[in-house]
Amino acid sequence: MYKAKVNDQLFEFNFSDDKALKGTLNGDSFEMDLATKGSVQHLIHDHKSYTIELVELNKEEKFCTLKVNNQEITVSIEDKYDALLKQLGMENMKSQKVNEVKAPMPGLVLNILVKPGQEIAKGDGLFVLEAMKMENIIKSPTDALVKSIEVEKGVAVEKNQVLVTFE
Repeated sequence: MYKAKVNDQLFEFNFSDDKALKGTLNGDSFEMDLATKGSVQHLIHDHKSYTIELVELNKEEKFCTLKVNNQEITVSIEDKYDALLKQLGMENMKSQKVNEVKAPMPGLVLNILVKPGQEIAKGDGLFVLEAMKMENIIKSPTDALVKSIEVEKGVAVEKNQVLVTFE
C-alpha cells in the first residue's frame, strides 16, 4: 500500500498490475490509460484527459512537483517501508545532525577547500586527500557551517581522524 499527500489531501492506493495502471484508490477500483510523448504523460481516467509533466523529483525526501493540465501540484509518497519506520519511531533517522567529517582512509591532505565560518551545501568538496597515489575529494554529507578545520595542508592523517567540525 502507498500513501500520497497532494496539497494536504491524503490518498491511499494499491496497484494490481505491474504498469501501475490498475488498482484501488481510497478503497475504490480504478483503471487508467497512459501514453508518453517525450517528457510529457497523457493520462485518461473516468473519461477525463490529463496532461502530466514532471517538474521536480526529490527521491531522498520522496516528493515530486508535477504540472497537471498546466497547474503545478506537489505530491509526497509514503510506501509500506516508510510506514514501518514511522511505526518504529525511526522516520527521522536520515535527518540526524552531522557534527564532523572524519578521514575515510589514511592519506595526505593535498588541499583544503573550505574555511572556518563558510557555509557549505551537501556534496560540496571539503578536502583533497591523497591515498594510494589517488586523489580523493572528501565531500560534505550535509548542509552546514564550518566551525573549524582540524588538519593542515601537507599533513598525513589516519583513518577516522576528524578533518572538520560543523556548527
